[in-house]
Amino acid sequence: MTRAGALLLLCTALLLIAGGKCDDDLCPALRDTIDLFISGSHEAYIKQVEKYNQNSDVLETANTLKSCNDEKLTPQDKQDALSALNKIYSSSLC
Repeated sequence: MTRAGALLLLCTALLLIAGGKCDDDLCPALRDTIDLFISGSHEAYIKQVEKYNQNSDVLETANTLKSCNDEKLTPQDKQDALSALNKIYSSSLC
């Protein structure tokens, strides 16, 4: 995947984070899930999603998206995405 793909992931993460008021339980869990999606193992990501949603369609979609992510993003794309996310996380708006 190109850097544009990584940017798309970042925009999605930003929408999830900035989409509403986060409480102390939601934001860390969301951050963990996004980090696992980008650079975690397939199994760890699916277990994280299962904590919050056991719907078979959601789990199947999560499985498909994670597989696509793992196949298409290069290690540099993943590092770029994580670096940008760290900047977002450290923002006073987050």
